[in-house]
Amino acid sequence: MSLDALRDLIPSYARDISLNLSSLASETVLNDQQKWGCFLASAHAVATVPVVRAIEAAAADKLSTEALNAARAAAAIMGMNNIYYRSLHLMKNKEYGTLPARLRMNVIANPGVDKMDFELWCTAVSAINGCGACIDAHEAPLRQHGYTAPQVQAALRIGAVVHAASRIVASAEALNA
Repeated sequence: MSLDALRDLIPSYARDISLNLSSLASETVLNDQQKWGCFLASAHAVATVPVVRAIEAAAADKLSTEALNAARAAAAIMGMNNIYYRSLHLMKNKEYGTLPARLRMNVIANPGVDKMDFELWCTAVSAINGCGACIDAHEAPLRQHGYTAPQVQAALRIGAVVHAASRIVASAEALNA
């Protein structure tokens, strides 16, 4: 399935989401690895089958095998970390924040691609998963390494649109089932 085929799955009432998918696919503020890694990590974070398949297909010729796996790893690790760290942030009892997490997160230190690209993908996934602590933790090194606000914003926009497309496709499938 292609990105155009994915756009065809989006009902007319969500045309803005379809148009945003198209414009973000043409986005130039990020290089192809950064952009398609964001798309892929975001798709895996939401895990709606047709969206994952379409974005996997679209990213396959734009990302190396290492980058494909790193984007998937960003979704996986942040799926765990976003829940854990969001919980610590939301809890009134701050004692839990003083305890070691004791969760394996080795992929963050050695993702197999440029570390800042991985941070960008983690930022997009953290936005999808609603963890402000993780968004801040991953955005800070990006800015320290010269990423601009428009570049970080592009990752957030990709995450938002992939999330919306996933929800719309899933709800359309539910109505047609």
